[in-house]
Amino acid sequence: MDFNKEFDASGLACPLPIVKTKKALTDMTPGQVLRVISTDPGSVCDMAAFAEQTGNTLLEQGSENSKFVFYLKKA
Repeated sequence: MDFNKEFDASGLACPLPIVKTKKALTDMTPGQVLRVISTDPGSVCDMAAFAEQTGNTLLEQGSENSKFVFYLKKA
């Protein structure tokens, strides 16, 4: 999937992946896609809840090389 920006939250524990994802989205324009990489298993549920609460769209989630990968479209 194409993306405009990437944020690597590997090694960060809850709630830092979400806090820093929110910050990474601030300088993006609506419609752009942020790719987030995380090693925190809790980020799977957290990222879905974050997207729902903020109005951003969780386009896709999966895993690569034992890490969780999320694609968020800025609202």
